[in-house]
Amino acid sequence: MVLVKLLVLCSLVAAAAAWPSFGQDGFQSDAPDATLAKRQQVVNHLLDYIYDHLHYTDLKGIAGTFSPEADTSIYTDDGAAAHVLMEELRDGRLLEQHHWFSLFNTRQREEAIMLFEVLIHCKSWVCFVKNAAYFREHMNEGEFVYALYVAVIHTDLGHGIVLPPLYEVTPHLFTNSEVINKAYSAKMTQTPGKFNMDFTGTKKNKEQRVAYFGEDIGMNIHHVTWHMDFPFWWKDSYGYHLDRKGELFFWVHHQLTARFDSERLSNWLDVVDELHWEDVIHEGFAPHTSYKFGGEFPARPDNVHFEDVDGVARVRDMVILESRIRDAIAHGYIIDHSGNKIDIKNEHGIDTLGDIIESSVYSPNVQYYGALHNTAHIMLGRQGDPHGKFDMPPGVMEHFETATRDPSFFRLHKYMDNIFKEHKDTLPPYTKEDIAFPGVVLDSVTIDGELKTYFDTFEFSLVNAVDQSDKVADVAISADVHRLNHQEFSYNIDVSNNNGGKVLGTIRIFLCPVKDSNGVTFTWEEGHWHCIEMDKFYKSLAPGINHIVRKSTDSSVTVPDRPSFNILKSKTDRAVSSHSKLDLHKFERSCGIPNRLLLPKGKARGMDFALFVGVTNGDEAKTVDDPEELGATHAQCGIHGEKYPDKKPMGYPVDRSVPDNRVFLESPNIKRVYVKVFHDEHHDEHQ
Repeated sequence: MVLVKLLVLCSLVAAAAAWPSFGQDGFQSDAPDATLAKRQQVVNHLLDYIYDHLHYTDLKGIAGTFSPEADTSIYTDDGAAAHVLMEELRDGRLLEQHHWFSLFNTRQREEAIMLFEVLIHCKSWVCFVKNAAYFREHMNEGEFVYALYVAVIHTDLGHGIVLPPLYEVTPHLFTNSEVINKAYSAKMTQTPGKFNMDFTGTKKNKEQRVAYFGEDIGMNIHHVTWHMDFPFWWKDSYGYHLDRKGELFFWVHHQLTARFDSERLSNWLDVVDELHWEDVIHEGFAPHTSYKFGGEFPARPDNVHFEDVDGVARVRDMVILESRIRDAIAHGYIIDHSGNKIDIKNEHGIDTLGDIIESSVYSPNVQYYGALHNTAHIMLGRQGDPHGKFDMPPGVMEHFETATRDPSFFRLHKYMDNIFKEHKDTLPPYTKEDIAFPGVVLDSVTIDGELKTYFDTFEFSLVNAVDQSDKVADVAISADVHRLNHQEFSYNIDVSNNNGGKVLGTIRIFLCPVKDSNGVTFTWEEGHWHCIEMDKFYKSLAPGINHIVRKSTDSSVTVPDRPSFNILKSKTDRAVSSHSKLDLHKFERSCGIPNRLLLPKGKARGMDFALFVGVTNGDEAKTVDDPEELGATHAQCGIHGEKYPDKKPMGYPVDRSVPDNRVFLESPNIKRVYVKVFHDEHHDEHQ
């Protein structure tokens, strides 16, 4: 009997070590000094089985006993945000659970922001988790997930925490209905299953050739996470200014469009055509995807004429907003809300223009210039039911998670990209002096390894896609998707520094398609706008010859594959139980192009690209003391709470018109070499 009691006691001690410790107040007695592993574990538990009630006794206890308004000293705003949200909850005005959530729905967005404001004003981790647990049980699941993700990203309390991949937290937004139905069947029959998920469409639809890009779940995560890193509703009163947010909006979406164009050229398609408000939407789209609650995502047939959307905008409103923005570009200035002129005919004007086109809270005159981008997303999403006749839920364009699945997303952003280009074309082209780096010569650029792409298979869990029940045990359920990948490669760059001492260089690497879909070579003037940013980094250059080797995996544009939710939970639980350090630093940011997609697909016999490499003056560009130590995806995602780490315009020096290519050809710090990108069509057969 004594032995049995001893074994039970040992088991309890071991279990306690694997879970956060609790004091009488229902939360960790060692927080606010909670270890990263314990904080990570709590976030994992908050997001696990998101469509069900909390499964973990500790958090359930908090949710049942905590009162957000009981002690206002735990907040930096004396509980003002908590009071507002609790008033809405008590009055029954919050969106119910088991209902779809869209950030483009004004009221639903306001509710999610209310929770974000509660979390962002927490002074301690104790406060943060108590509120998160409480509102996890009382708010809509989609609103909760969005608010928690944005709060973890932007608060110091969330530093070091890796957010689980959304495609395993809310799988319905990333998985087609057929696979979801198979997952339910597997759960009910207690039969583990792994189901293949095909891309939307058939070979009868030429757009299906590039569905692998827009429907890539890693690309979906990049898009939604960028908009979490840079929310259009962000106010500086939340803690810091989002530096060059408008320019980043332009650059990130320009790069998505340029990458999509290269994928189209890889598949013998023309570059994407821009959308026109007074023309038809030629490409229809059938998502074959369902909400967890709310039915199927609406489909759109081919050749639909834009209709006014009740309660959102008229088509003519969109034309008027576009006209006002183009007039501002032509005049070279914006009129702010006070009637003052803001000069945009300079390298900083793109930032203001981006704030206006999106539009974000940073827009100087949203009343006049409107919200072209955000409204356009809703207009496109509602074209299947513009007058609410059939009470359809939001379309895929009304979610950042799903928007890139629709080919019209890229038509919309080509339309906006052309507006940005109109502005860029008003700026004077760069001169040799603008790009010169005196005393520095780029001697040679070569590639170590073949530029070769292929499709591989990726598995992700569907456990959170199905309903939970104490009477039906979980079984292993997952989906297999094909995704583009590439062989690793390295750049070999030789640079001569003929100055007397060390200098700091900024290495800028772009990959530019050489020919259009008809095999006609792009001119420099045409081609510069199609260039893909591959990497950007700082390098100290010693006097003499410097041999630089840069791996493709080190790109400041991309992020590695995320650890699965299961791996994240198991690593975290082991770290907590063993009191060891949890090191997931390289996965901390989700914002960034998946490294797999660094190269465009290319062609079986090779596709011609120009590799453009420039070494420019780093001291003129840096904004931090030690720029060589910059990591993560700063090229397109910046650094939280800090200046964007490059003073030069994003895309420099290929962001402006190039009427005379001798500016580049005769600059010793610039090289343009031709390469081929190959696609291995039989990779799966070799595995």
